[in-house]
Amino acid sequence: MESIRAIIASADRESRLPDGEDERFSGYGLMGQAFSSGYLLAMRRFAVTSVGPGYTSVWVRRPSGSWTMYTSVPAAVSCPRYFGSALESTSVHRIDVAWLDDHRFTVDIADDVGLHWEVSLAATPITRAMSAVASALPARLWRNPAFLRVMGAVAGPVLQSGKMGLIGRVPNGQGFRANPKRVWFISGSTATLRGEDLGSLKPLPVQTRLGDFWIPQRGIFMMGTAAFDPFDPAAHHALPGTPS
Repeated sequence: MESIRAIIASADRESRLPDGEDERFSGYGLMGQAFSSGYLLAMRRFAVTSVGPGYTSVWVRRPSGSWTMYTSVPAAVSCPRYFGSALESTSVHRIDVAWLDDHRFTVDIADDVGLHWEVSLAATPITRAMSAVASALPARLWRNPAFLRVMGAVAGPVLQSGKMGLIGRVPNGQGFRANPKRVWFISGSTATLRGEDLGSLKPLPVQTRLGDFWIPQRGIFMMGTAAFDPFDPAAHHALPGTPS
């Protein structure tokens, strides 16, 4: 059986954007992992995008509920392009993702952020079945809003992750469509932020979201594509770094 590390490495090398006129992204990420300290971490790695260079981002939700996004490229061509109006802050940093073995990796942001995060992934009968179904679906279904609503409603209970939204609007106003093709569970994770141990894995008391994008209540790692409405200054919040 091919290792998770090999699958992700292949995705990094061979990612292709889906057809379309939307703003499109292809890659993978950890949708969200909450800790007993009240912190929540998420990570995205898009090898290719239609709006700029490939990048990595780390999302941090503090116990107070405030959000920060650290990105490896400017905010206007990365996640804050869509989520910026809901953030307390965003900044550009070197973000290192390194694999320890076939199913474990680390995420590090040095300098003033001081994040060290270790993640273990696991395939289960549920994630294998979800991945097999998702990978076999035709492209036309992934573009169908009604199908995405049904898929999200089904995936949440099946993955025991709370609400999941595969279609909706992000805080900056753009519509989004998420197309997960491969899924794994997080079997273990530890993290420190500026020397503070974030604690053990523990769902948030109340599930959180950014716009219509719900953060799963259990650690889920996904590989696939995402699409967003093209930026419209008349309808969407100003892009980071541009005049309001």
